[in-house]
Amino acid sequence: MPTITLDYGADDPLVLETEEGGLVTECRGPAGVAGQAARDRVAAALAAPLHGPPLAAHVVPGDRVAVAVSGAVPQTAAVVAAVVAGLCAAGVEADAIQVLHAGGVAPAGGAEFDATVDAATSYLAADEAGTPLYLARQLVDADVVVTVGEWGWDAALGGRSLAGELWPVFSRRSAAERLTVDLARRGRLALPDWNARRHDISWQLGVCASLRLVAGRAHSLHTAAFGLPDEASRSARTAARAWCPTIDEPVELAVASISDPRSFAAVTTALAAAARVTRPDGTICVACRVAAAPGIVFQRWRQGAPLERLVHEAVATRDPSLVADALQARLFARALGDRRLVLLSDIEEAAVEDLEFGFAAGPEAIERLVERADSVVILHEADRMLPQADR
Repeated sequence: MPTITLDYGADDPLVLETEEGGLVTECRGPAGVAGQAARDRVAAALAAPLHGPPLAAHVVPGDRVAVAVSGAVPQTAAVVAAVVAGLCAAGVEADAIQVLHAGGVAPAGGAEFDATVDAATSYLAADEAGTPLYLARQLVDADVVVTVGEWGWDAALGGRSLAGELWPVFSRRSAAERLTVDLARRGRLALPDWNARRHDISWQLGVCASLRLVAGRAHSLHTAAFGLPDEASRSARTAARAWCPTIDEPVELAVASISDPRSFAAVTTALAAAARVTRPDGTICVACRVAAAPGIVFQRWRQGAPLERLVHEAVATRDPSLVADALQARLFARALGDRRLVLLSDIEEAAVEDLEFGFAAGPEAIERLVERADSVVILHEADRMLPQADR
């Protein structure tokens, strides 16, 4: 029998045996490169962008340059090394380059922006309502800002991910909290306002050099697109379509892994991706190493409390953790619908059952479901995908 190996972070991957001619579709993200090859790919994009001038044309000797790295970009160390090398080759002194990270883990050689310290920000401008907009002090004070961020998908939000942008991760924590409240209240209807705000921030800051990255499978780098912000984003969006597989029709069973094992939010995103190609009465299995169960708002919703009332109560508390939990509940409910969810994770069995989800004690439980299903789709790193079914 043909076999499919699904790596979900455990020592032993999930090995699924499928029958010849069976209705099983396997979906993977695009291949990518790592290490020196990733650095070379970024350097090539910086030197010869498809649109606009190369990186060297954006700076002159004596400039103070801030490199703003937003989120956990693929191959971060190699990417940052390529950008710094390109700036130095253009005549910028190494000690005049400040690499600043937000929303991710800063590798050696960079500083992490702390959104909880108001003094770490400076006034940039005011929006149409007169509300002051603050941004990391290093970015406001720099002569040139080079933005570095991933361009990806978030099926829970119905399209592009919010990661990889300057706003709100390089602002005060209150800005991110306001966005979470807006998303919890309005769902996807809050996205146009976010998009307008992040565009205004980039314009007010005068950003002309933007590096957008598209991840490959297994945290590799698939594509690097450099240029003016809008042009770089368009090029990256085109490349990111490699994460948008299409299957013939919705299936009875979807089995998904995730690329980010740190929080339950990745489970929500993977579930939303799988739901796009699963029948309304089908089953979704998420295999991961997530150990933290969702919070009290999510739990109360699963125990039968009305979701809208819970969201309203959470927002009224102004507690950021409760609001974030309410947002996850809203997104999760929209994605799950009437489907059944089975979790293979590090969350304790009692906690999973309290949420009224199916508990998989080991890979064998998922294998049995695959054997019994009449149609199956396997989604590797589903939290990066935006799949669709033709019918």
